[in-house]
Amino acid sequence: MLYIFISIALIVLTFIIVLVKKKAIFSKNVQLETQDFDPLSIDINQIDKMEDGSEFEMYLYRLFLALGYSGVYKTVGSRDFGADLVFNDRSGTRNVIQAKRYSENNPIGISAIQEVYSSMRFYKAKKSIVIGTSSFTTSCETLAGINHVKLLDRQDLIEIIALFKQGNLSKVKDIIEGEPRLILDSWSEYNDHNREIKKDKKAEILLRSN
Repeated sequence: MLYIFISIALIVLTFIIVLVKKKAIFSKNVQLETQDFDPLSIDINQIDKMEDGSEFEMYLYRLFLALGYSGVYKTVGSRDFGADLVFNDRSGTRNVIQAKRYSENNPIGISAIQEVYSSMRFYKAKKSIVIGTSSFTTSCETLAGINHVKLLDRQDLIEIIALFKQGNLSKVKDIIEGEPRLILDSWSEYNDHNREIKKDKKAEILLRSN
């Protein structure tokens, strides 16, 4: 009899624990979905206080909807294949966006370019953008320039927020859709087969020493 009572108590306790966990997960999801991400009420200081990158993605999602872009949607949090948002610009061209909410003194590295550029074919996009809350490393800017990836850093974001709140949506779109800074003038530069981009000199020395 005691064994049966203990078994029932354990079952009930397990059931209560499962219910509590589900409630906690549900509450967290509801908070994320219902939290006010109205771009008119958010500035850079509030973005800096966001708990994680998903909140920044939600803010940008609301912002791009408010700008009147077509085809705007937020990708699934996991397995997003390198893009956080997708939208069609004023010319009808599909763009993918990688959102990076970093601290102001933590520059965004090269992986952001690798992720968003490689996502373009999956989302059938022709342009890619990285929007960050800090600056970009030199290598990040170089790879972006070579691959025609648009970079919008903290100062760009601050300007976008200010213009949006002023109602100057056309100027905001001009910033977002502006041509990225190119490192190479033309792909024809790759026709020079003797052009050496970067070589590991140490590897060559090691090979000759063997």
